[in-house]
Amino acid sequence: MSETIIRLITTIIIHCSATPPSMDIGAADIDRWHRLDGYFKIGYHYVIRRDGTVETGRPLNRAGAHARGHNHDSIGIVLVGGVDEEFIAEKNFTEEQLNVLHDLITDLQLTIYRQQTRMVDIIGHRDLPGVAKDCPSMDIEAWLEKQDGGDLPPEKLHQWKTIRFKK
Repeated sequence: MSETIIRLITTIIIHCSATPPSMDIGAADIDRWHRLDGYFKIGYHYVIRRDGTVETGRPLNRAGAHARGHNHDSIGIVLVGGVDEEFIAEKNFTEEQLNVLHDLITDLQLTIYRQQTRMVDIIGHRDLPGVAKDCPSMDIEAWLEKQDGGDLPPEKLHQWKTIRFKK
């Protein structure tokens, strides 16, 4: 990733599309849904499909529309899936999706660190104050604890696993 990020980023927020595994949707589908809901474009910056393909939504320089009150300083990543066939919350993401999520977060952390000399918080949508959803249908803090920091500078590796919640 080499895109210059002009706006200040403090948080990466992970979402799920709240679709069952049988629905392999992508950015174009979500864009269509969001436009029907009155948004001018898809609200997420990245979509990770069931096979691990990453599709770009909004440009990083534009605020998203994925977490009310937190869009101005965050990046939104959505994993396709997150509910079962009865639309009950379920961590049903593929290994490919989770591997790509790890790589994308690491890449974003490196980019933001190089451009803004700061690490960002990584949280699930449900971890934001006042959010009463299961999204992203997994515990991001627990998942991060099992990950490594990829190519982050050694002095910043400890922050890879540090989760700080906005108050």
